[in-house]
Amino acid sequence: MAELRFGTCSWKYPSWKGLIYPETGDFDYLAEYAKQYDTVEIDQWFWTLPQPAVVQGYAAAVPADFRFSIKVPNSITLTHFYRDSRLEPLRENPDFLSVELFKRFLDLLGPMRKNLGPLMLQFEYLNKKKMASQDKFFEVLQSFISHAPGGYTYCIEIRNPNYLNQAYFDFLRENGLYHVFIEGYYMPSIFRIYEKYRDSLEGLTVIRLHGPDRKGIEKKTRKRWDTVVEPKDNALPELADLITDLGSRDVTTYVNVNNHYEGSAPLTIERIRSRL
Repeated sequence: MAELRFGTCSWKYPSWKGLIYPETGDFDYLAEYAKQYDTVEIDQWFWTLPQPAVVQGYAAAVPADFRFSIKVPNSITLTHFYRDSRLEPLRENPDFLSVELFKRFLDLLGPMRKNLGPLMLQFEYLNKKKMASQDKFFEVLQSFISHAPGGYTYCIEIRNPNYLNQAYFDFLRENGLYHVFIEGYYMPSIFRIYEKYRDSLEGLTVIRLHGPDRKGIEKKTRKRWDTVVEPKDNALPELADLITDLGSRDVTTYVNVNNHYEGSAPLTIERIRSRL
């Protein structure tokens, strides 16, 4: 049976006191969070491998039916190292889609194994200098997946709009992978993508709600995330319809909401739920 899970992107925000956290006193942020939601996105390990003590602490803070959706480290998903300037030459990342490094990452996640939900491999925009073609991308990703440990839920977030075609969704289905919708940045509307490839989505999907103007909303909120400052009143009914349709087709759905979408992820979740 399809599940619908709502959660936020990260959780330790003091400005959520009074929304989902106690206003006073000492408390464990994640343990309190898990009383309100049944999933959360961990993006901190996108930048570095997890520390064993941190993994153990997270696992101990949540109930058995809680699920973490985790961004796989970019040390695995970057084709080339970041550059400070476009004038610098590209340097290949020797660990790009390294099965050995990925297995090490999974080993570090061992204490939270029972709570693992989607493992999301996020790829940046892959221009021709970084990836010769979409077919080449399929080739290297298929090789990686065929050697990756089984029993996990692998999801793909691609940031090449031109890669979001029928060949891509066919590839996911044929390889037991799932799509991550990203609303924001320069990516096309998730609603138009869903409308076009609806019948190609099966089993599970992740919807990540980010805003188009990260710096702008941070200026408005001053990084105090307890108020909706950029309401998406036109998008939320369509989003509710999309979520409802996924459920009717028995597609398990994770909705991961970022503060940058409207100004307060918990309030956005309330606003979506009220429309379901």
